[in-house]
Amino acid sequence: MLAAVLYGKEQVRVEPVAIPKIEKGDILVRVRAALTCGTDVKVFRRGYHARMIVPPALFGHELAGDIVAVGDHVEGFKAGQRVVSANSAPCLKCFYCRKGLENLCEDLLFNNGAYAEFIRIPARIVQRNTYEIPPHLTYQDAALIEPLACVLKGLEETRVRPGDNVVVIGQGPIGLMFVRLARVYGARVIAVGRRTSQLERALRMGAHDALLSDETEGLARQVRNMTGGHGADIVIEAVGNPEVWETAVHLLRRGGTVNFFGGCPSDTRITLDTQMLHYSEITCVASFHHTPAYIRKSLDIVSRGDISAQDFVNREEPLANLLEVMKHLMSHNGHMKTAIIP
Repeated sequence: MLAAVLYGKEQVRVEPVAIPKIEKGDILVRVRAALTCGTDVKVFRRGYHARMIVPPALFGHELAGDIVAVGDHVEGFKAGQRVVSANSAPCLKCFYCRKGLENLCEDLLFNNGAYAEFIRIPARIVQRNTYEIPPHLTYQDAALIEPLACVLKGLEETRVRPGDNVVVIGQGPIGLMFVRLARVYGARVIAVGRRTSQLERALRMGAHDALLSDETEGLARQVRNMTGGHGADIVIEAVGNPEVWETAVHLLRRGGTVNFFGGCPSDTRITLDTQMLHYSEITCVASFHHTPAYIRKSLDIVSRGDISAQDFVNREEPLANLLEVMKHLMSHNGHMKTAIIP
């Protein structure tokens, strides 16, 4: 089969490799759609991901497709079914799993290889994080549920309520998912981005107001003016920049919550005003990855039609063009998703 192999920093080659062999409990899936992801772009730029992928390795993790073979002792799945599989599954046995923190599992099993004609889904992921695609959904809709599950977990961990003023900083695909999902949850959304084109997309996604990024003081003043003089109930940082993490806190009202969702480069630090955190009772949270429960909930949201791949995928490209696609996404920060069709 043809597959994308990551060899290092900005080194991806689409080349012939052996079709994966499946073992007991595994399934083999013909990939019908694989979506590009900001994490994949970061991996491409850096050449690795400490937890998810170490080169040389098969590449890509947002996918949907058709089962073409099942291993021994597989239950609930058969050849010919349309399925979507998450890129990880917890052990359910370790300290963190027993605490209900399955995303922090000490033996979290990751799976890569979505940018390929076929992908092996390991038995643990088959058992705990693979689902049949409802008949009315497209493959691209189904492939969207993995990043959406991360966003869903992040939003729910801020304890968002109908009527809350939610500021979302960063209008790439993840930021736009926050905008759309916060609107679905009944919040009043203020989108903050660097370019007018990003803000126009955010308004189409359901944002009530949009602001161009500014210095901290000016942006905070604008947010207060839009929220009755108090500031936002919730701020989502979906950029992954330490300076923006610091800015996000200053947009909150007293008693507000910030989610540092965007992952910053390693070895970076931020400085926070302890007086403000303490006397304004600011809650700081950070959300990482997803759990099987959020994957299932994400599939339900997509199935209801609240969110569709049409909102986030604006290009289709063959697998052979993946290197050019990655270079384009790296040079066009905040660009929408591309569907890779093997």
